[in-house]
Amino acid sequence: MAFCRGGAGEMSDRLKMLGGDAPVAPEDRAPGFLRGAGARSPLFWKLMLVVMALMWGYSFFIMKDTLDSIPTFMLLACRFLISAAVLFVLFMKRIRVHFNRRNIVVGCAMGVFLGLAYAFQTFGLAETTAGKNAFLTGTYCILVPFVSYLMAREPLTRFNVGAAALCVAGIALVALDSFSMQRGDALTLIGAVFFALQIATAAKYGRELDVNVITFWMFLTVGVMDAVASLATEPPVTAVSWTPELVGTILFLALCCTCLGMLMQNLGLAHVPSSTGSLLLSLESPSGVLFSVLFAGEQLTMRLVAGFALIFTSIVLSETHFSFLLKPYAHVRKRRER
Repeated sequence: MAFCRGGAGEMSDRLKMLGGDAPVAPEDRAPGFLRGAGARSPLFWKLMLVVMALMWGYSFFIMKDTLDSIPTFMLLACRFLISAAVLFVLFMKRIRVHFNRRNIVVGCAMGVFLGLAYAFQTFGLAETTAGKNAFLTGTYCILVPFVSYLMAREPLTRFNVGAAALCVAGIALVALDSFSMQRGDALTLIGAVFFALQIATAAKYGRELDVNVITFWMFLTVGVMDAVASLATEPPVTAVSWTPELVGTILFLALCCTCLGMLMQNLGLAHVPSSTGSLLLSLESPSGVLFSVLFAGEQLTMRLVAGFALIFTSIVLSETHFSFLLKPYAHVRKRRER
């Protein structure tokens, strides 16, 4: 057995058992990339990303009401600091074993990207409509393939670009009311760039490092950034505001939408191509509109139907390259070649 070896070999095996940086076979159209040990099928991780996107879309209802009682940065600070504390308790052993410069730098970089993304998204929302903010934020799905290509030389295909363009067009139909560009729109676009950087970084290094460890450092970084921003720019929350309902809502957002949701996001991004992952995560924006139609009585229009159809088509293109449409004609090609 491996534990009979001494020295470096024994330590290496122990690190693997702790979820260390153990390389295994690459798969799912990401040639040359290492995946975490014990990975499930690619479909499992893709479905996980879809579930996370739907959960975040549903959380828009909760966020909207909660922001009436607590400022934005204070809410984000609570969410991420609570999530960091939970991950520290759950993965204390891993965090201690992998307490090194590379894990800390990668995790903190992801945290800075995510913190800046939320900040610019929030600043942009103050100067533009919610629909345009959601649409422009969703454009990260078209940026991620290019960022991943520059960062990790991840293959960039015409199907990636075409699927991302279709997805952006669909989000535009779902979320946009007008096509004018304001200062808030520019700020939101900057936020989308930082979201793309965070996703591409998680996809690249999640295949090499322990996802739980770098996600902990990401949570801690975002929490500290938002806490500082809250202290500097927002009025303090009075004791009367901290009702049991507010505390319960914050705990739900922290434990389910942030801790579980973003940990699952980073795990999923480590097991699928980043272009596919970003496309699936972009379902967050249209799903928020869909839940508004289902539960808040908003009107379902042909424009919404067309937008959802384009988004669905983009996912089918990304996953199948429309090969199922070409199969019936494959025998015709073979005959012509003969």
